[in-house]
Amino acid sequence: MALRNLIKQKTNLLGRGLGLGFNHRGLQTVSLPDLAYDYGALEPAISGEIMKIHHQKHHQAYITNYNKALEQLDDAINKGDASNVVKLQSAIKFNGGGHVNHSIFWKNLTPVSEGGGEPPKGSLGEAINAHFCSLEALVQKVNSEGAALQGSGWVVSFLNFL
Repeated sequence: MALRNLIKQKTNLLGRGLGLGFNHRGLQTVSLPDLAYDYGALEPAISGEIMKIHHQKHHQAYITNYNKALEQLDDAINKGDASNVVKLQSAIKFNGGGHVNHSIFWKNLTPVSEGGGEPPKGSLGEAINAHFCSLEALVQKVNSEGAALQGSGWVVSFLNFL
């Protein structure tokens, strides 16, 4: 019983770190979110075909694998199999993180018809120029940093303005 409670506490902490919901057993399964725009709405910057593949295939794969790992985790907890619980943590983090990253990605894209597809202006554009010298330099840095990461190379940049 003590092992089961410890495992439950650790999985609850992991889920909070990923920004995921909970059910009575700990983490909650997730599903593919609908997009707020059509797949072709970001053309010519991103083709509709690429958007569809990325949404329906890549993002869905993270969701499928995350939910599968949760089922395996539930089984391991029920059996008191601490070794398998530990092994499943990397699959849960990787696939849960892939889902969270993609969900953020979709919400940060704006169709050209709604003002998207233009270089940042105002304070964001000024901050990019101040810290990276140009948008092109920022893109180059993000691409080089991302290439060194597991998966497709998600990079999140934070600036401390305090």
